[in-house]
Amino acid sequence: MSNELEALLKEKRVFNPSTEIIEGSNIKKWMDKHNLKDYDELQEKSLENPQWFWNEIAGELEWFQLYKKVLKWDPPNVEWFLDGKTNIVHNALDRHIEGPHKDKIAFIWEGENGEVKKLSYNDLYMEVNRFANALKSLGVEKGDRVSIYLPMILELPIAMLACAKIGAIHSVVFSGFSAKAFADRINDAGSKIAITADGFNRRGKVIHLKNKVNEILKDTPSITNLLIVQHAGVEAVMKDGRDVWWHEIRDGMDSECETVSMDSEDPLFILYTSGTTGKPKGVVHVHGGYMVGVYATLKFVFDMKEEDIWWCAADIGWITGHSYIVYAPLIFGVTSIMYEGAPEYPNPGRLWRMLEDYKATIFYTAPTTIRMFMKYGEKWPQKYDLTSLRLLGSVGEPINPEAWVWYHKHIGGDKCPIMDTWWQTETGMHIITPLPISDLKPGSVFKPFPSIKVDVVDDDGESIIGGGGHLVIKSPWPAMFRNLYNNPDRYMETYWSTFPNIYLSGDVARQDENGYFWIQGREDDVMSVAGHRISSAEVESALVSHHDVAEAAVVGKADPIKGEVIYAFVILKQGIKRNSDLKNILKNHVRNEIGPIASPADIILVSDLPKTSSGKIMRRVIKAKVKGEPVGDISTLANPEAVDELDKDLVI
Repeated sequence: MSNELEALLKEKRVFNPSTEIIEGSNIKKWMDKHNLKDYDELQEKSLENPQWFWNEIAGELEWFQLYKKVLKWDPPNVEWFLDGKTNIVHNALDRHIEGPHKDKIAFIWEGENGEVKKLSYNDLYMEVNRFANALKSLGVEKGDRVSIYLPMILELPIAMLACAKIGAIHSVVFSGFSAKAFADRINDAGSKIAITADGFNRRGKVIHLKNKVNEILKDTPSITNLLIVQHAGVEAVMKDGRDVWWHEIRDGMDSECETVSMDSEDPLFILYTSGTTGKPKGVVHVHGGYMVGVYATLKFVFDMKEEDIWWCAADIGWITGHSYIVYAPLIFGVTSIMYEGAPEYPNPGRLWRMLEDYKATIFYTAPTTIRMFMKYGEKWPQKYDLTSLRLLGSVGEPINPEAWVWYHKHIGGDKCPIMDTWWQTETGMHIITPLPISDLKPGSVFKPFPSIKVDVVDDDGESIIGGGGHLVIKSPWPAMFRNLYNNPDRYMETYWSTFPNIYLSGDVARQDENGYFWIQGREDDVMSVAGHRISSAEVESALVSHHDVAEAAVVGKADPIKGEVIYAFVILKQGIKRNSDLKNILKNHVRNEIGPIASPADIILVSDLPKTSSGKIMRRVIKAKVKGEPVGDISTLANPEAVDELDKDLVI
């Protein structure tokens, strides 16, 4: 990345929260309690003494054994709440059963077909216990890995909580990924148990999930049992001795199960995220620090109150769903909305109707979703009463200012502050984010969460103001990941080797003269498609696995709805003829290998790709061609003639 990266976004509008929002906010009350007058004073004190700040927050939660020390930081090695004993499920569920939240609704679930289910905290508690006992009956013990491949149904958080309750490590895989992607993640984790469903609904069609899983289990030798949720009511081919229906094993189980005491640093889950090598990275999060971090951010960023109806409209298969659908809202004891289907099905009023029906007070979604609904127009949200909303949120990729303003006006009624959050699978919690007391600039993620030092630096590690640079984190935070599963060398190389003792996010950003941060995208070749981070290397690997393909290069192209769409440049093997049918075959091949979200928008068939003398494909040149921009310096190319061929079959 060049030190001269231009800052293109010039946004001067500022939106101020109302006095009512500021004075009623959790963060304002907390600062008043500690005699702090504003964000700057809070940030200064928390940076000087992060142990003080996080000890205050952790003290609001319950511990089986209180920690002896808040933080041990020997970069990149970190420990939080040393010698503390806890279990995130105790704070998310068990403790509510003895208090006023016992009969409160934990989840309001709506299926795409309109079916509605509600689970109280007590209902959830008993279901989690029954399934935890079911897992124990199958031999699952503390430290075992359980791979979960479920759609957005209530059994998904139940399965996660059941694993955590008995000390097992869950690994959730997005149900939109292919079964092969599920197998790859099972094998990397060495999981003992897999969990899936017969099928699920998507845009009026049933996706047959179980029968897809059947095809890959012969290649997952660590799996001893497959548990299947009967959700869609479709036929599922079962294998005797291995396959077990969820309801059948659950029905005979006790509704009480002891919660295992875990060390603060014991692993809670593995979540795989895209990597530039083509092999997904298994990000490991732990019980103690993660629990405190997600609780603190939900309390202060989204100003969670007892009476709130919270809707994080992400998928639990991603970190947003882990942190802000399952764990943090349950720790807080609030009511959450879950939705199974597509956001615009059966019409573009679906989400807005649900917001009205359930009187949601806080709504958290992705810029991709907002841009999609901008396309349909404000007539759809105008059909519904959205006045129950008091805060909005954005997550997944940078939100452009015009989408921010549309969201603020047409969904928030010009009164709801937008918490535009920057964070990652690796961070586990919000890192750069507004607070309800913040003056907001559309498109900016404001400033770091208290106690966290974030910077933008050039290639030499020197701070930059105004220009684009590497986004780095220079201090520890509780919910930070502890490693990459079974791959400590990659952990060091990817995140900690560029700037010693400093976390490299892989994103490009700038900091303006007021200290506001603006995220500009990825440094590497990870694409953001409809809020999903997809590795170009994984898509390339899928393409090359087809018998007609010799080489492939994949880049992202900006898209007004999805953020980016995928363009693939493919070199065919000798003797294979170019034709439009082959393009469709290759697109479907990628869908089968990785999943529908990774299917290229276009495939360009070429005889060569621009490469250096060492054979490295110059994606910078390909990206420039796709964007219709000058390709810049190509003096290092071994085959400059390949550049002109790139756009022969390319519609800009």
